[in-house]
Amino acid sequence: MRRRIEELERAFGDPCDSANPLGQAALVEADRRNELPAAGERALDAADFGSEFVPVALGGRLDRADVLARVLRPVFRRDVGLGFGYGITSLFAASAVWAAGTEQQRDRTARILLGGGRLSIVHHNLAHGNAMWQGELVARRTRNGYVLNGRKDAVLNAERSAAYVVYARTDAGRGPRSHSVLLLDACERPPAGLRVLPRQLTTGMRGCRFAGLELADCHLPADSVVGRPGDGTELALRTFPLNRALVSSVVLGAGDTALRSAVAAVTAEGAKGAGKRQRQVLAGVFADLLWCDAMATVVLRSLHVLPDSAHLGAAAVKYLVPDLVREDLEELGTVLGASDSHRESGLSYVHKLLRDLPAAGLGHLGTAACQAVLLPQLPWLARNSWGVAEEPPQSLFRAGPSMPPLEMGRLAVAGGTDFLAASLNGALPRLGGDAGEAEPYREVLVRLTEGLIDELRLLRQKFGAMSAGDRAVLARPEVCALADRYAHVAAAGAVLGFWTRQDGTDPFLADPAWPALALSRLGGRLGLKLPALPPDCVDRVFGEVVARYRSGRAYDLHAGLLAGSGGIGRGR
Repeated sequence: MRRRIEELERAFGDPCDSANPLGQAALVEADRRNELPAAGERALDAADFGSEFVPVALGGRLDRADVLARVLRPVFRRDVGLGFGYGITSLFAASAVWAAGTEQQRDRTARILLGGGRLSIVHHNLAHGNAMWQGELVARRTRNGYVLNGRKDAVLNAERSAAYVVYARTDAGRGPRSHSVLLLDACERPPAGLRVLPRQLTTGMRGCRFAGLELADCHLPADSVVGRPGDGTELALRTFPLNRALVSSVVLGAGDTALRSAVAAVTAEGAKGAGKRQRQVLAGVFADLLWCDAMATVVLRSLHVLPDSAHLGAAAVKYLVPDLVREDLEELGTVLGASDSHRESGLSYVHKLLRDLPAAGLGHLGTAACQAVLLPQLPWLARNSWGVAEEPPQSLFRAGPSMPPLEMGRLAVAGGTDFLAASLNGALPRLGGDAGEAEPYREVLVRLTEGLIDELRLLRQKFGAMSAGDRAVLARPEVCALADRYAHVAAAGAVLGFWTRQDGTDPFLADPAWPALALSRLGGRLGLKLPALPPDCVDRVFGEVVARYRSGRAYDLHAGLLAGSGGIGRGR
């Protein structure tokens, strides 16, 4: 894994190097031309990148979800559009095939990706969705298979894909069995009546090639169905946890590069240096990236370890992280805007990210979809899991060299236990022992944790009084606001579960300064009464920010070497 990451870093080079054909300046220019960077696509071709999305059993490299996220980050660190447009969407399409496809369907899909081809996912219709979700395809059953009709206005890579995974209506009713998944081969046996419409330009991820797809009396054989007829909704729900957790993890790479640009601006020769406000912003954004990484990593590992419960954590992390990264980018923009050095290139890149991230997170639709997962389950969890469930296994926080296999078909769509809330409840006793530092950090962490546990108790009371089946109550704005508060509390459980299990191998990750700052920022977003942080807390975290910048290391839990000054060189 480390070798694959370093090879990608070397191939992409230093993002801050103005002469790099895959640096920020070149990426912004390609974005202005509404193109993906050609050099980036060539680099991914050379790295056989499609194999990252194919299970090991089918000849690929996909083994662990958390490892996949780390391998994807070098791409997203440069260009969110390239990350989506080249590959990750192919995984989202293939996930239904990995979960329920026949041996022949799995082999065919694997051959496409291993050969450098792409897949497109054609979503089912959502009345209030964006263009990617609007429009519907209807499949009518015939004696020999299906006849497919309809139109979708925006399908990513529609004109470049070798196959389409189509969520089509196969039943006129509105029940859970109304849709089926069909695998449509556009190369080996392309059906007549399939037409790709002209490309549609987008505000975010401008280089991605979206186009309409029109199907008129397309005849598909009976073996095109993935799983059983009527499984479409269930397969979508089973594959969403991987998609949501993965997106939440990889977009942190974009936040990493933006933070690096801001640090470069305040530490450049001739710059005035970082003032108090700038140190607070840079340290705070770094703490945010760490807690986001902790939450995303724990959820990705839960896909292997707790497949019956992963859907809840996946919805919570996807609800929080893309919007949080966007807010942090806006904060970093204030640092770049106040600096003469790196202002133009750094700000242009941040503005590009601010356009790209809503598209990556599906904007309001992504938030609403995650709320739709959380809200019906929170009343049940309040009564049956919070304060009752045992702490999750340690492998979520300190994974060993191997984990149970990722089996998409085992992922549940509801039920299970809340492992993030259980981690929060179980952390307090450990803070009083060897895991905590002497005053004042131990006291601050205990008080922050107690405040967050009190918030969970309050949520337990409020959700415990609701009925999971009362949609009118669950749709109220004040209840949606409670779901927002729950997601922040769940994030705290990931932070504490991760930090209290540190073995001291990484001195900074064992330092209580970063979880104290991270929990304080989470509590601040909830409006909790917060204890004052120790006087040196921000400076300790800011010191690590500068140290990682100068040594060329990532702003995440792994601190891996990056391409650039002090890190991985192009020729080494």
